[in-house]
Amino acid sequence: MTFWQVYGYIIAEFLFEYFVYAALFLHKLGRRKYFYFRAVPAVVALFALGLPVALFYKAFGATLWGRILVYSILFALFTLLAWICFDESYLTVLFCCSMAYAAQNLAYKIYLIIWTAGEQLRLYDNWGNKFDLYYRLIYYSVFAVCAVVFWFVFIRRITAKLENRKLNYRMLVITVLVLGITVLLCSVEDLYFAELSVWRENRFDEYVYFVLRETGNAFSVVCCIIVLLLASKSIIENALLQELEYLKYTVRQGERQYQMSKDSIELINIKCHDIKYKLDALTAQGGMTPEAVKELRDSIAIYDSKTETGNQLLNILITEKSLYCEQNGINLSCMIDGVKLDFMETGDLYCLFGNLIDNALEAVKEIEEKERRVINLMVKSKDNLLLVQEENYYNGTREFEDGLPLTTKKDKNSHGFGMRSLRMIVKKYGGELAAYVSDDIFHLNIIFSR
Repeated sequence: MTFWQVYGYIIAEFLFEYFVYAALFLHKLGRRKYFYFRAVPAVVALFALGLPVALFYKAFGATLWGRILVYSILFALFTLLAWICFDESYLTVLFCCSMAYAAQNLAYKIYLIIWTAGEQLRLYDNWGNKFDLYYRLIYYSVFAVCAVVFWFVFIRRITAKLENRKLNYRMLVITVLVLGITVLLCSVEDLYFAELSVWRENRFDEYVYFVLRETGNAFSVVCCIIVLLLASKSIIENALLQELEYLKYTVRQGERQYQMSKDSIELINIKCHDIKYKLDALTAQGGMTPEAVKELRDSIAIYDSKTETGNQLLNILITEKSLYCEQNGINLSCMIDGVKLDFMETGDLYCLFGNLIDNALEAVKEIEEKERRVINLMVKSKDNLLLVQEENYYNGTREFEDGLPLTTKKDKNSHGFGMRSLRMIVKKYGGELAAYVSDDIFHLNIIFSR
């Protein structure tokens, strides 16, 4: 092969394929300032640096160490240039580039399985002078199909959680190690099976060579799939651990908030009683008219009200939320048998009903019609079941994922933990949670078996 054939068919083609997969893995990472002014020169530099690499490949590509060194250099160059463009740690960029390499190698090996089988069946013997054209059409068709399939099966799941920016670096080391071994074996296969080929590469007279070649291809496919699955599993587990830590933190905050709310409500009630006695004294002395006294009594009545649910924590919480609702023109209707909730820990109970009511408040605050600014909350028991029901109106639309409504805020990663926290608490006590919408009303049902 001439120098330009080596560059065009091997180096540039590899870089193009790698670039496509890397773009799919990297696109959600934070970008450095003047990203496009960095990215465009980086791409140009990458393909320009491929020229001396192609020269090295032409001189030493027929040796095992030479071939491994070529692809190692290209991988290192790509990772470095990607890190220059993305505002992430080098290990995060290395992880994404490693996954892109695994995906590119997986697509190539799938193509080789298909192509080698076709050579064995002599499907390409009549292509004549259109052989190169048909070869490229098959090659890039397989590449395009693999890119789409990998996106939906692997890449989307991995990149969806990458924004958490926390990686299991032990898993990263294992992944890169497995990938390195795979690349080494692939280089050995490509080099020595090329020598066993007749007429064209990957065409064999001996059937045993065909079987060995396909076995090696299949082994590489399995290794790359394992790497991608390990990465996906690691990323998802880290995301779940983060959610668990967030839930624990929320529960701890709930316990502290409950104590603060309890003290505040008790202080308000004491002050309200004091004010009532002073009003009575002023009235007796003729210092205020009956109308003025009535107006003042009505004003402080809400602050002196107590919600009785049978559960002290819920009494405090509902009273606190009722004050907010009164100030914002929201009707909070509660029918709660709080005694039945004594099986729950204080922090969990506060977190559960606090999040439940806060989510409802956030929805009804956006409604202008007074008659629709309503929240209904009910807790009742029947036989061995305890049912928690919450209903509220809402504006706009609600999208669901995995049975839970998605947050309506723009920053999807910093919000949306409330509903997941609810479900985790419910699961902790062996319950089930279901949410749905009907006629512009959001319904949330929780069932505990007691």
